[in-house]
Amino acid sequence: MSSRNEKTVPTLGFLTVVEHTPGGLFGGLLVLNLAGRPLEFHCTAPVKANRAQEILYGPTLKPYLYGEQIGGALLAKLKTPTLAICTDTEHVLSLREHADVPVMLVPPACTSEVAPTDASISYRMDAAHVAVAPPHIRSFQLGSYEVAVSSQHEADTQLLTDLWQQRTIDLDLNEPFTRIREAIEEAHGVGK
Repeated sequence: MSSRNEKTVPTLGFLTVVEHTPGGLFGGLLVLNLAGRPLEFHCTAPVKANRAQEILYGPTLKPYLYGEQIGGALLAKLKTPTLAICTDTEHVLSLREHADVPVMLVPPACTSEVAPTDASISYRMDAAHVAVAPPHIRSFQLGSYEVAVSSQHEADTQLLTDLWQQRTIDLDLNEPFTRIREAIEEAHGVGK
């Protein structure tokens, strides 16, 4: 999956977390060039909080596991720099505290066959449903997609908008998450 100029090719990262009971959480990160071709893929071993962590972390457990533990481990493995990280899992937005690039939430498409799970809860962010999105998320239009960033990093809306205007990015932002889930299933036997 490497090419001779992959370091200079503009890329996007796609990161998701799959919850598999009783195995735990599996993370996957796929880096694509702007034509949608894979340049790099990494997945984690299963991550599972112990009871003490569940008690001590309370409501911050999922952002910690998804963003810091899983997302951080995956970013540390990357060899190819990315312009941004896309995720379909809200808790991964906490990764932005540890990333040098914007992290944006791409809610599953309305026509998606994948039903949201606890690991990937989707929010309708169109004009009629803006109030449904949590207050810690800032949604905005990016090309033909309604995406979101952490409200703690609202400046990322402008960074991402500029990025989309400077380059012709015509990727289906939902499809790579299906590839990641299938690769995790293949690598770990999840869902079999």
